[in-house]
Amino acid sequence: MSGPLTGLRVLEMEAIGPVPWAAMMLADMGATVTRVERPVAADMGLAREARYELTSRGKQGVAADLKTDAGRATVLDLVAQSDVLLEGLRPGVMERLGLGPETCLEQNPALIYGRMTGWGQTGPQAQTVGHDINYLAATGVLHAIGPAEGPPAVPLNLIGDFGAGGMLLLVGVLAALFEARTSGKGQVIDAAMVDGSLLLLAPILGRWQAGQWEDRRAANFLDGGAHFYTTYATSDGQAMAVGAIEPRFYNALLEGLELDKASLPAQHDRTCWPEMRSRFADIFKQHPREYWVRRFEGTEACVSPVLSLEEATTHRHFLVRDNFLQIDQVLHPAPAPRFSRTPCAVPSSPAHRHSE
Repeated sequence: MSGPLTGLRVLEMEAIGPVPWAAMMLADMGATVTRVERPVAADMGLAREARYELTSRGKQGVAADLKTDAGRATVLDLVAQSDVLLEGLRPGVMERLGLGPETCLEQNPALIYGRMTGWGQTGPQAQTVGHDINYLAATGVLHAIGPAEGPPAVPLNLIGDFGAGGMLLLVGVLAALFEARTSGKGQVIDAAMVDGSLLLLAPILGRWQAGQWEDRRAANFLDGGAHFYTTYATSDGQAMAVGAIEPRFYNALLEGLELDKASLPAQHDRTCWPEMRSRFADIFKQHPREYWVRRFEGTEACVSPVLSLEEATTHRHFLVRDNFLQIDQVLHPAPAPRFSRTPCAVPSSPAHRHSE
């Protein structure tokens, strides 16, 4: 193994979403991750060949029936040998299985016990079921994303599951490991997707309270309301993304669109944003995406083509930086971040994680 976390032993309880993703990140950085799996996999109607389960890469798997004494004993033996445990079950489930924090910390007082949920371990909605979209809805994040007319857009499950969930869990676990270097004691990490979502909102909440952000969609400079920070359709059915916020970037955008700045309203005159956006849309619609790529190449206009997943995998920048790698004939995003002295190794295939 290689990476800055080489020697760290992580026990991952079978879950979906942010827990296996967070464990993948730890495995990428060198941790030895053992995933405790049900003897018979849960059927969610989304089954696929093991090598396509990208978040299981670099791990080893152990089957254990947690409803039996033998299965619980297997997990507790692993707990005694682990530095970190990650679980994503509803609050109270691990306790009912006899594997709650109190039991596990008694087995291993130095254990970092990471708990990932949507609503958190406490509060009136702690037992309420949900998914990424529900947590975004409750925190105001979902309300802020999408067009002015119609319902909010669904931003995949990237924000709640991984940005607000998995990343928050990782930060908590790594912080607890740092503290344990001094105290020698473990602790419990309560990572909730609603908590992480609210933290991600901090800059927006500040602007809103300062009167610089309207609490409605497509009315602000970062939500598509501004003509200089949004997307535009091209004549071939593709799209260009524009992010020309700073004055010099905006000037470069106007130059690329062949517009005279002197004849236009001020960039931040919000009363003119709808008119300017319509004007920009008409211009972008006159040519195909490739025309605009060539037009803005090498400029400071902050204009980029909106690429599909397939196109992104062959983007020259990502090829030069080796952002993708092949594992068992399946394309993976390469481990990140990059470490100068303790680089991450190429992960093993997800298909090879099961122990005999």
